[in-house]
Amino acid sequence: LKREQVDDDNKKEYCATQFDTSDDSKKALERKISDHENAIATAKEAIATLSDEIAALEKGIKNLDKSVAEATEQRKAENSEFKELMASDTAAKEVLEFAKNRLNKFYNPKMYKAPPKRELS
Repeated sequence: LKREQVDDDNKKEYCATQFDTSDDSKKALERKISDHENAIATAKEAIATLSDEIAALEKGIKNLDKSVAEATEQRKAENSEFKELMASDTAAKEVLEFAKNRLNKFYNPKMYKAPPKRELS
């Protein structure tokens, strides 16, 4: 009976130790689960933040594309106006040179340049 009591005491001590170790490992696993849940929550928040930032950046890109298109149209219009201006300036210079040559014919014959002879066909 004594030996059974000693065996029971040893078994009880062994079981208590096993309960403590399993309790410790359970707490460690619960802490790990909690840490992982916190990490998942943080990652989800980061994903949401990044999604918002991506949406804002896409909106900014669309606005930039729109402003670039408007600027391109404006530059094209300004370029055509400039070409027209340059063409009219060139025509005005030719007319002034022609008038100056005519005036030279009358007032300063030495400076007069006769127009090249044209062959009529």
